[in-house]
Amino acid sequence: MKPQIEAFFDDATWTVSYVVFDEPGGHCALVDSVLDYDAKSGRTRTHSADRLVAFVQSKGLTVQWILETHAHADHLSAAHYLRSKLGGKIAIGAAITQVQEVFKAIFHLEPEFHPDGSQFDHLLHDEEVFSIGQLEAKALAVPGHTPACMAYQIEDAVLVGDTLFMPDVGTARCDFPGGNAHTLYQSVRKLLSLPAQTRLFMCHDYPPAERAPAWQTTVAAQRAHNIHVHDGMTEAAFVELRTRRDATLDMPVLILPSVQVNIRAGAMPPAEDNGVTYLKIPVNAL
Repeated sequence: MKPQIEAFFDDATWTVSYVVFDEPGGHCALVDSVLDYDAKSGRTRTHSADRLVAFVQSKGLTVQWILETHAHADHLSAAHYLRSKLGGKIAIGAAITQVQEVFKAIFHLEPEFHPDGSQFDHLLHDEEVFSIGQLEAKALAVPGHTPACMAYQIEDAVLVGDTLFMPDVGTARCDFPGGNAHTLYQSVRKLLSLPAQTRLFMCHDYPPAERAPAWQTTVAAQRAHNIHVHDGMTEAAFVELRTRRDATLDMPVLILPSVQVNIRAGAMPPAEDNGVTYLKIPVNAL
């Protein structure tokens, strides 16, 4: 069965969220959701997530999974909110524990925060097979951008997270804690070894001025045209290119608030004794 995939583009963070379902009235997975966050005021909204809620309800779908491709550094996840509205299990790659360990230290999180992945309902392992209604899905470990990156192969489609961007944009950065350009190259080649007609769905697009945002391509198009990892690009050349480019990049605007929430499966830190929840800004630590 070919999955039906509905995309939702968030123009504030250049993020694409997805509802993947088998048929109207059937079952679905929500992938890489967005909780709206205003960095100036510290206020959150659920406008982006409510678009997914409305679509799920309009199609009469039952949510089985709320999937994260990784602990995003550029937007807050709405997974916790969506589970409260629609049900389903929140899942991420099992290597999230490595990311939690690093950021627990950076943010000096409360002792009750355990870097064991228990904040999520399910931890997925490489090649683990699961179902979305009548659809067969497989988790594919694709580390490099972060140690915990997962892509999700669902029949003829793969949701690649940040590992790949559209061919004219290239690949994800590798300079976050635990990132590695050599590892990313191997992950990309793993994806590009799939059949040429495989549909690939991006988590972000940062388009050049001459085109509108886009998020769907194919293995064949990436192998022919990706500016960083087209066929013929060696690992050494890629690592040199990626490392040089990463050295010029600023940190994402929302990395500090988003990671604190995303390693908790989209939940906020516990409120303090005045009833207020706080996000930390470590100074000169990242």
